[in-house]
Amino acid sequence: MLRVITINLNGIRSASSKGFHDWLARQQADLVCLQELKAQEADLAPTLREPEGWELAFHCAEKKGYSGVSVMARHSPEAWSSGIGVAEFDSEGRYLQADFSTPIGPLSVISLYLPSGSSSEERQAAKYRFMDHFLLRMAALRQSGREVIVCGDWNIAHREADLKNWKSNQKNSGFLPEERAWLSRLFDEQGWVDVYRSLEPEATDECYTWWSNRGQAWAKNVGWRLDYQIATPGIASLARSCSVYKDQRFSDHAPLTIDYDLEISAPVSGESGGY
Repeated sequence: MLRVITINLNGIRSASSKGFHDWLARQQADLVCLQELKAQEADLAPTLREPEGWELAFHCAEKKGYSGVSVMARHSPEAWSSGIGVAEFDSEGRYLQADFSTPIGPLSVISLYLPSGSSSEERQAAKYRFMDHFLLRMAALRQSGREVIVCGDWNIAHREADLKNWKSNQKNSGFLPEERAWLSRLFDEQGWVDVYRSLEPEATDECYTWWSNRGQAWAKNVGWRLDYQIATPGIASLARSCSVYKDQRFSDHAPLTIDYDLEISAPVSGESGGY
């Protein structure tokens, strides 16, 4: 079984201090996709930068304390690659890809941090520019012949069931008609699969992965589903179970775990280790 976890940490050091890595050590995960590291690789303690039993790569933002993504792998990838080929966004550390060989053919697992547009009109415009570029990247991945899982914080709630207060958020970034239509194009035109929704088509309150730090959003479960594993149909068809972990709060996001009926070979040396 291949266990894949994705979470926006809202700061890797902050999340670790709140118990994230202690929790992760018990999860028997094979691949972990992290977003919003808010750190440079050189600034991290060895336990975060080079944890025993894992192979890691980072795509950090040039700006300190901002953005950044990482992939943790229990099995050594054949290749790593970062960025989408657009300097404006590659400087922000938003895309990291790990490539593997599997019994069903080549597999790529990607950690993605799609920009948020909630802070200003300028950032919303940047979000749309990223989406335009990334639509083409997703099309190329879909046509590559590889199985692909794109894990991350997509900063868009796709359906009304994906956030508590959908009526009052229709003019807010993250639930704008243009954003939702863009996700629909990925699913309906390019043929990508929203893996969580394929397993839990009717889930509502239990599907949320992000809660505002304002008011009592967490306590009242006034959340949004912003974190996805979006996959090619072949690997998506092997998904067997999914869960959103909410018993502890490491970040303003919650970890999304999905198990796939697949094995990857070539473990990292010292696989029995961990944090």
